Order: sequence, then structure tokens, then C-alpha cells
Amino acid sequence: MRQATISKVLPKPAFKYSQVVKVGPHYYLSGLLGQDRQTGALAGDGVGEQAGRILENVQLLMQEYSLGFEHMAMARIFTTHMDKFGEINAAWEQVFNNIPHAPPARTSVGVAALPLGSKVEIEFTFYKED
Repeated sequence: MRQATISKVLPKPAFKYSQVVKVGPHYYLSGLLGQDRQTGALAGDGVGEQAGRILENVQLLMQEYSLGFEHMAMARIFTTHMDKFGEINAAWEQVFNNIPHAPPARTSVGVAALPLGSKVEIEFTFYKED
């Protein structure tokens, strides 16, 4: 069974798509941008700032959907600034160096442009048997 939902804690999508789609034990999160939850504006101009906000926001989504880091299977990072990937890694390590679970598999891709002029977008996949 497929369930598609919109988060109650993050900005509403600007276009028609579901933020979270659950198919069996799999949760597919649409790509997250580093947006302020109240205003929808990007959190600063820096790659690291935006990546940090994405990681804050995904943790809020995880709480909303009763998911934990142990359920995070995959992360796909898209950035327009591969030359500053160290800043993304620094934000990543601030989160994943402090959890007892192994980090998810991860792919990183350099792209020409992202929505809203963002410098980073990350999509996540979770696996949780009910």
C-alpha cells in the first residue's frame, strides 16, 4: 500500500508533490532544501549553513514519522558547489559523529542548479518495519 503525505512541521511544497511517500516498510523523502520552517526562506548563503538546516529539518521529519537514525538507509546529496563539499561534510559530521548508529549509505552529485537557488538539496530513504 502506498501512502503519500505532506509534513506538518516543514514548509508546504511550492509545487504539487508529496514530501513523504511510504510504500510498505520504505519511506521516501523528497529532496529537502535548507529552508527556515516558518518563512520558507533559505537559511543563509553558505553551503554549510544550508546543509545544517536540512539535517535539522530531517530530524524533525523523523520525529513526525516516528523514524530514527537506525532507519535511515540512504542519503543523496546534490550541490551546486562541489568545491565547498567540505562544508557539507562538516555539517554532516556534526550530526552523524554523535549518534550510536552507522550512518546511511550516501551519494553526492554536483549539479548546475537547484530549486529556489539553493546550494544543497538532500533526499533521504528510510526502512522501518511496522
